Amino acid sequence: MTTPTPRIPRIPRIMVALNGARRSQDQHPNLPITTQEIVSETVACAQAGADALHLHVRAADGRHSLDAGRYRETLSALQQALPGFPVQITTEAAGIFSVAQQIDTVAGVRPSAVSISIREMARDPARAAHMYALCQDIGAQVQHILYTPEDTAQLLRWRDAGVVKADQSSVLFVLGAYQPPRTALPADVAPLLRAAPPALTERMVCAFGPSEHAVLIQAAQHGADLRVGFENNLHSPLGPLARSNAENVAALRAALPAALAEKESL
Repeated sequence: MTTPTPRIPRIPRIMVALNGARRSQDQHPNLPITTQEIVSETVACAQAGADALHLHVRAADGRHSLDAGRYRETLSALQQALPGFPVQITTEAAGIFSVAQQIDTVAGVRPSAVSISIREMARDPARAAHMYALCQDIGAQVQHILYTPEDTAQLLRWRDAGVVKADQSSVLFVLGAYQPPRTALPADVAPLLRAAPPALTERMVCAFGPSEHAVLIQAAQHGADLRVGFENNLHSPLGPLARSNAENVAALRAALPAALAEKESL
């Protein structure tokens, strides 16, 4: 009698979101803001087990920026420090930028990967098709940012209409919120991922609030990839402020084998 081969659990990818659009060093002194800080922390996160970077850049005064030149400068510095390390730029509007400006950023940077909020694109549906076509033309991998079931429904409508291209199937489900503050909970994960349409084949989860780590463990057990970092949470899994993004990447990476083994034994 042949002994069945044990199924090896899928190891999720970890993307790190170092800073976000809204946090400042008043909230955490080790929040990376400058190009050098971003590069140094990305190197540390890669050494700690991160597989990719979700990149926000800041203006000289520290505010959120979509400046194409600043993006190109930072991407070049990252490439020198970590050749081949995957980097996804954000197009987050953060209440500042229009859809036209978001498109200009993608056209000016020509990134290999980009995150785009369905909710933000829906502010200007006439330009949304141009954004997704541009990404297809330049070969940029799109990750759709989804905050609500309504966002998911809009994405599916645009897929059916050909606005979103068939191969643009990567999504980030955002649990909780920054403003007004709403903490994500582990119990939020299973219903969300079970209800996710099969067409959305590449699924990643991020979680606002100090329960981030527990939420991401649940997401990993349900087959999703993970995004961790100070954009969503400044605390360590044990409760106090984390010392760095790299500390939380390392803690998450270290916790995954036991969490996945536990899932397989159920």
